[in-house]
Amino acid sequence: MSESPRNGVQSWTESMSARDRIRAVAETLRDPRSVNWISEQADAAWSTTNEELQALVEQGQLRRVEAGETTLYQPDYTRLLFEEIRTLIEENTREELRNELAAITEEIEEWQATYDVETWEDLEQSLADGDLSSGELRERRDVIAFWRENEEDRRLIKHALELYSDVEAAREQMTDVADRATS
Repeated sequence: MSESPRNGVQSWTESMSARDRIRAVAETLRDPRSVNWISEQADAAWSTTNEELQALVEQGQLRRVEAGETTLYQPDYTRLLFEEIRTLIEENTREELRNELAAITEEIEEWQATYDVETWEDLEQSLADGDLSSGELRERRDVIAFWRENEEDRRLIKHALELYSDVEAAREQMTDVADRATS
């Protein structure tokens, strides 16, 4: 998982503290993992890893999952979803989100027309076509990956637009409360 130093650049294991490495590994988990696995990936002591994972659970960043006799850890996916939506709202205007949504839709429509398919799954099925060259297969695999990312981004942007007014109202309310408290 760590990079090898090249051209004088330190690997991430050398430039980060053990706790930072543990957090970095924990934040990128896709599947529930054990303390041992996370400790190995982060190149950190088991005891340090265990302490840091407990702290992350207490902070609500990770969830503990019991799998028989083993305790596994995974990100709180609900929290991550809301953090992504919040970031979209905080870093973009409504108009920017609408424009991105339009650009994503346009790109997907271009792929639908280019490959004469409706979904990325349909395009994936076309990979079995024996008439495709290796370059065409590679291109279609890349398009499938981008298409799936676009659909995920589109879903998040739609949620952000749906919640935009509510988040703005909450932010204004917090500002009003803070202003009254300091007056």
